[in-house]
Amino acid sequence: MSADAAATERLHFVCPHCATTNRVGRDRLSDGPACGNCKRALFPGKPFDLTTATFDRHIGGDATVIVDFWAAWCGPCRMMAPAYEQAAAKVAPGVHLAKVDTEAEPEIASRFAIRSIPTLVAFRNGREIARQSGALPLPQLMQWITTHAQN
Repeated sequence: MSADAAATERLHFVCPHCATTNRVGRDRLSDGPACGNCKRALFPGKPFDLTTATFDRHIGGDATVIVDFWAAWCGPCRMMAPAYEQAAAKVAPGVHLAKVDTEAEPEIASRFAIRSIPTLVAFRNGREIARQSGALPLPQLMQWITTHAQN
């Protein structure tokens, strides 16, 4: 692919607010693109919740989606939550950080054989590309995300 073709390549990103699929040129990612439907930021800089109804749509787009499988009763999940929030504000455009409450969405947790929480799973184009169990402090969390979120 030529440099011009790569710059104008259209990627599909699902809006974390209204779940509308948006086509965005790779060269426009750093401009902070907004959803064509709801006009809100496609990359809001904070994690968003996924449900059984929205999960497949979000992980099926061109964004790398890092999903934190967690539960409210889990101490390590609560310990990692602030770092995950901070990481969401630091990730590169084209990366979404999402959360799945395993108590509210047990079907998703079962589907991906989540055996311990917190567990991070990286998805790209609907496929799991990496997995990490256990709470991570911000530096290691950012390193793990950066390693697996190459667009």
